[in-house]
Amino acid sequence: MIPKAIENGSAELWRYPLPGVTGGSGITEVDVIVVELTSATGETGMGFSYVLGGGGEAVSLTASKMLQDFVTGKSQSPPAELWRRLAGSLNRLGRGVGFIAISAIDVAAWDLWSKVHQMSLAEALGGTPKSIPVYGSGGFGPTQAPEDAARRAVWYADKGYTAVKLRFEGNVNDIERLRKVREALPENIAIMGDANEKCDLLTARWLANACADFGLSWLEEPLSADDITGYEQLALHSPVPLATGEHHQGLVELTPFFNSKCCAVVQPDLAMMGGITETMRVATIAGYHGLVVAPHFLPSLFVHLAAAAPAINWLEHFPLLEPLFDSPVDVDESGFLSPPDLLGHGLSWGSGARDEFKITT
Repeated sequence: MIPKAIENGSAELWRYPLPGVTGGSGITEVDVIVVELTSATGETGMGFSYVLGGGGEAVSLTASKMLQDFVTGKSQSPPAELWRRLAGSLNRLGRGVGFIAISAIDVAAWDLWSKVHQMSLAEALGGTPKSIPVYGSGGFGPTQAPEDAARRAVWYADKGYTAVKLRFEGNVNDIERLRKVREALPENIAIMGDANEKCDLLTARWLANACADFGLSWLEEPLSADDITGYEQLALHSPVPLATGEHHQGLVELTPFFNSKCCAVVQPDLAMMGGITETMRVATIAGYHGLVVAPHFLPSLFVHLAAAAPAINWLEHFPLLEPLFDSPVDVDESGFLSPPDLLGHGLSWGSGARDEFKITT
């Protein structure tokens, strides 16, 4: 039975310090926006969003205002309908902070909707739970010594992963690191590379050509995410498929990449994309264009979306927020992930996380 109203909706800001400089962007902390919804009959939905490197205060305030205006005390509506209402409120504001706030609310709305209907999130999205391959992405850096990258790659291979993703800086050191990793891995282990927007067009062309000799599966974000002209030019000559998407907000920002066929892999980020609802829309349209979808971070959440979106062919193991969760889903010995047999998305916060990381204003 669907509850008549959502009795309470709250947004909190948590600040989570990372154990060290992390990933190709070199971040050291994450602002996490946590949303909780409570139905009139007592079910709860948990959602979250995040900002890498600070600035979460504005997102938390925006989420609180949206909950007050559109959610708390209102009749529960299907999450996609709520998403459209929230996105519509940004008509004169732009996506920006608003989309990151919507993301947290949207995840909570889907979690609650799934629980109310006694389904997993995968089932609520219209899918059948299935296993999806996961590539290893954590522990690699753009200035990492080749030997260290090779050891990390072998660690992933020993765990059963069938692909790894290195970080690039756009110079000859990348090729030596790639060479060492290729030599250390069995031939059946795929390798991707992420340049984190560090190249200009000339450097990106050189890097793509150099990587082709090692059978790179894709070259991720060689150029600034908004450089559609650069991507179009690079795609004409690159022997390596191009990937992008984690910095784009909404289908509208990815549509030019789809129409010009200048990327082969689309990587929506939960927070930037505005949550589950818009990520599903992107995955559907990307599938129409014959593109692969490989969401950014959060495999334990995106495994549910993969059940309902055939274009999602890869998930990424990059344990950023995972230490905050209580028993996130584990990758099996073959490098695959399956959604848990639980209602909703199945994620919950670890004991003491709120007390340790919540920012009191």
